[in-house]
Amino acid sequence: MEKFIEQLKNLATRIDSLKGSIATEEATKTAIVMPFFQTLGYDVFNPLEFSPEFTADVGIKKGEKVDYAILNDGAPVILIECKGVTENLTKHDSQLFRYFGTTSAKFGILTNGIEYKLFTDLEEPNKMDTTPFFTFNILELRDIHIHEIAKFRKETFDLENISSTASDLKYLNALKDYLSTQFDTPNDEFVKFLVHQIYDGVKTKNALEKFTPIISKGLKQIVNEKVNDKLNAALKSTGDSKVRVTLPDPPEEELVTPPEKSEDDGIITTPEELETYSIVKVVLKDAISPDRLYYRDNRSYFNIIIDNNIRRWIIRVFFEKSRNYIMLNDASTDKERTIIEFNQPIDLINHSDKIIPLVATYIHS
Repeated sequence: MEKFIEQLKNLATRIDSLKGSIATEEATKTAIVMPFFQTLGYDVFNPLEFSPEFTADVGIKKGEKVDYAILNDGAPVILIECKGVTENLTKHDSQLFRYFGTTSAKFGILTNGIEYKLFTDLEEPNKMDTTPFFTFNILELRDIHIHEIAKFRKETFDLENISSTASDLKYLNALKDYLSTQFDTPNDEFVKFLVHQIYDGVKTKNALEKFTPIISKGLKQIVNEKVNDKLNAALKSTGDSKVRVTLPDPPEEELVTPPEKSEDDGIITTPEELETYSIVKVVLKDAISPDRLYYRDNRSYFNIIIDNNIRRWIIRVFFEKSRNYIMLNDASTDKERTIIEFNQPIDLINHSDKIIPLVATYIHS
C-alpha cells in the first residue's frame, strides 16, 4: 500500500507539471489517463484487460464506442469516458449515461485526467445514477481519497465490496459538501433550522440576520476545538502530556459587522495552517518562549515569525495541490533554504532536529 501511495503522489506531481502543455483529448488519454490506470495495476496495453474504443451500442445506433473498458473474462466491468484536460465534466455526464445502460458494466468513470467522477446504479438497477458516488481531484488528494482509489486497484478489486459501500460513500460526500458550504456561508434555511434549536423567540428576518454570524463563528470554533483535541492527544502519545496547545478563536469582528476591505482580503487562514503553527510552537517550546511566536498569513504561504516581526520569519508553510511542505529560513535565498515535506502537520515533530536550531540566531540577535 505504501508503494501505491508513493506512486500515486508521484503521478500527481507529474500531472501537475504536464497539464499546461496538454492541448487535446488524445494527449490527455496518453499522458494522464492511461498512466493513472497503469498505477492501479492494469495492463493498459493489453486489449483483453484494458480495451480502447470499446463498442457500446446505444439503441438504434450501432457501433457507439466508449474510450476504454476494463474487462473481466471478456465482459466490461468499468467503462471510462475521457475528455480533454481543460474541459468541464458536467456537460458530458449524459454521454456516459447512455453507454452505461447498454453493457454489463457496474461502474462508469468520467474524467479529464485531473478530476474523476465515479458512477454506479444505486437508485435503479442497470441504470447509471445522475450523480457520482465518488469524486476526486488527483492534484488535491487526501487520505480518504487514496483509501477509496485503492479499492479499484487490480489486485484488490472486489466488485461486491465496492458496490456495498458506494451508497454510504455517495451520501457521506454529499453531506460533507453541504456542511462545507454551510461552514463558509450558512444559508437562510440552515440558519433557521439551527436557530429553532436554540432560540425560543420569533424567527424574524432580523433575528436570523443576528444569528448568522454567531452560527458561523460557532462552526469555526467546533473545528478549532476538534483540532486542539487531536493535537493534545498526539502530544500525550509522544510523551509531551504537560504541554497543551490552543488554536485562536475566530475574530470577534464576525459577531458584529463585516470588516472593511483591506489588503488582506481573500486570505483565508485554514485549520491546517493553524495546526501547523501549534505544532511548531510545541517543537520549539524548549528553545524559545511560545509568547514570542506569531503567525502572518498571505496569499502564497503561511509565515511563522518571531516577536511579530515579519522580517524575523523562521518558517513558511505551503499547502499545495500535490504536496505540503515547510521552508526554513536558514539561508539567504529560497534555492538554498531547507525544504521539509509532510503529509500531516503532526509529522513535523519528527523534524525537530532541523527546526530547533533555526531559532538560535534570532534569540541572540
